[in-house]
Amino acid sequence: MQNKKINTIIFDLGAVLIDWNPRHLYRKIFSSEDEMETFLSEVCTSDWNETQDEGRTLAEGTDLLVNAFPNHEENIRAYYGRWEEMLGGEIEGTKNILHELKQSGKYKLYALTNWSDETFPVAWAMYPSLHWFDGIVVSGREKMRKPAPAFFQLLLDRYNADVYTSLFIDDNIRNVQAAREFGIDTILFENPDQLKMELEKRSILI
Repeated sequence: MQNKKINTIIFDLGAVLIDWNPRHLYRKIFSSEDEMETFLSEVCTSDWNETQDEGRTLAEGTDLLVNAFPNHEENIRAYYGRWEEMLGGEIEGTKNILHELKQSGKYKLYALTNWSDETFPVAWAMYPSLHWFDGIVVSGREKMRKPAPAFFQLLLDRYNADVYTSLFIDDNIRNVQAAREFGIDTILFENPDQLKMELEKRSILI
């Protein structure tokens, strides 16, 4: 726990505030969970998607996989061609917490997200809660991503935030551990109720 009082709260977005999950789409495409999970673990993998989040274009990423897995071309092209179908909406409980924090006026609120610069504008146009942040740093725009320490430093520098008075919330243990090692207080997000309890423990929510 930090010695100074928290005045800056940094949110991850996917699976924390926005319900993004490729399974929302691929359950419509595959006839079984096993087929879908095999495809997502062997073809359109998380590592592959994160390279687009780091700045590789969607076209380049797609062509790379189509060349490697030509038998899966239609399903590969669906990943970004039907990308909006991966969005399940705002996570209501987190949205309510964010709104409460915003209304309190006590905290600077930022988002640090691994997200393609080509797809982020779609979510920006769809979800009002994204506009409540005082700033959002998008990995695809910056050509770097979590868990790189430089990505955390970029946000702190850009918004003149202090590592010792910041709190970072993410559902990915890898990113949480990196932020903790960087010196930022962290919450590993599990669900909105658990997040609310963690914020209450810190007297951020009452």
